[in-house]
Amino acid sequence: QAREIALEYVSFRAEPGQLVALVGPSGAGKTTLTYLIPRLYDPVSGRILIDGMDIKDVTLSSLSSQIGMVTQETYLFHDTVLTNLLYARPGAKSDEIKAAARAANIHDFIMDLPERYETVVGERGYRLSGGEKQRMALARVILKDPRILVLDEATSSLDSESEALIQDALGRVMADRTSIVIAHRLSTILSADLILVMDRGQIVERGTHTELLSSNGMYANLYKTQFNQPKQ
Repeated sequence: QAREIALEYVSFRAEPGQLVALVGPSGAGKTTLTYLIPRLYDPVSGRILIDGMDIKDVTLSSLSSQIGMVTQETYLFHDTVLTNLLYARPGAKSDEIKAAARAANIHDFIMDLPERYETVVGERGYRLSGGEKQRMALARVILKDPRILVLDEATSSLDSESEALIQDALGRVMADRTSIVIAHRLSTILSADLILVMDRGQIVERGTHTELLSSNGMYANLYKTQFNQPKQ
């Protein structure tokens, strides 16, 4: 049965540069929580602070400039690869764009396209695979260079080669940033400074991987059934 309130009693602090991993079953409220940070949703009650300031008290443009989002659905415009990347930072120079594309492991792919950076990607990027779209999104985030990264690590549609390229790129994107990640990969969970276990709109457990395993609760069960599985 659907909940009347999506999130309740949710309170946590992410220190600068920390990686906070959100885990929990489908429908637990993880995506809703990530949407509150850039004000895609506003809370009915409670506050979200960045550097001690309520995000409702700053302009949307200043908030947006601090946050980079990579969601399950990568939105690409019916335009060139270059224009899609420049959306992150309109004044970026050519060498900066190429450096971001290299860091996201997408530059070589772009150079193989018929018109390279001037190739039109098609409506919603239909000419690109899921992994290519995700790497485009990561290149945009690298170009934007935000202080806070909000990421949904959707991996279901990726082949192992794309997965490896994205994992490698993510390591570069997340370095030295505060990252809030809906974690599907065991490597992210193991390296998290703080794991928040969500269920039915609440944080039911919190701690590091080692702490949560030893408490033998919901996280330990999720780890045994979901995360600790060898890749087929």
